[in-house]
Amino acid sequence: MDRQVKYVLLDCDNTLVLSERLAFEACTELANEILEKHNVSDRYTVEQLLETFVGQNFRGMMKGLQERHSFTMKPAEIDGYVDLEVVAVTNKLKQKATECPGATAELEKLKQDGYPMAVVSTSAKPRVVASLEKVGIDHYFPNEHVYSAATTLNPPSSKPDPAIYLHACKELGVKPEECVTVEDSRSGATAAKRAGIPFIGYVGVYRIEEGEEKEKQMAKLLTEECGAKAILYNWSEFRECLEKVEGDNANI
Repeated sequence: MDRQVKYVLLDCDNTLVLSERLAFEACTELANEILEKHNVSDRYTVEQLLETFVGQNFRGMMKGLQERHSFTMKPAEIDGYVDLEVVAVTNKLKQKATECPGATAELEKLKQDGYPMAVVSTSAKPRVVASLEKVGIDHYFPNEHVYSAATTLNPPSSKPDPAIYLHACKELGVKPEECVTVEDSRSGATAAKRAGIPFIGYVGVYRIEEGEEKEKQMAKLLTEECGAKAILYNWSEFRECLEKVEGDNANI
């Protein structure tokens, strides 16, 4: 069957797996340790760190901390903290990660319908793989189809840089405009937009974790600022969103 969408690319954290808050719980202590080490008096709660850096990996977060608080970390120090964070977060996810409601059922439908899929994440690959394995969806994504801006790329990157999306498309042999992706954050959505990949904004996670008002705010942001082709409130609506993207592509 000839389809408008040749490849379904998917973010992982808070898109397929409810992992973002768990990850930030694990890395808040490290972030505050860095601030103390560099004589910065400010400290972050998990909620504050999430609000400020959601959608970024820990390397990107450290860059942001340096910019916000006017200090400098040496490359070796950054690399060391990246390693510490990967271990801490991976262990947390292995214990507590759960799926975004309904995601597994939709992945199975996509597989049955013959849509090839890949994960394109800003997070370190061990962390992504741990999340996928914990919720039992790793078999939908062969190891070579899990792309990480923090691990796959050299030098490492972080969304909103589109580099990981462009790399994945090149490796998979598809043009960005032939794909669709699902993103939940401004940084991830911006990366997709900059790469030229039509994207669906998933906002159901915000209702789960922060309530209906936050869900509405993110739906508006992802649509008006980032250009989402459709908004996904629950994974059960995915096929309808996908059909909308394919319809839009057919009219180009």
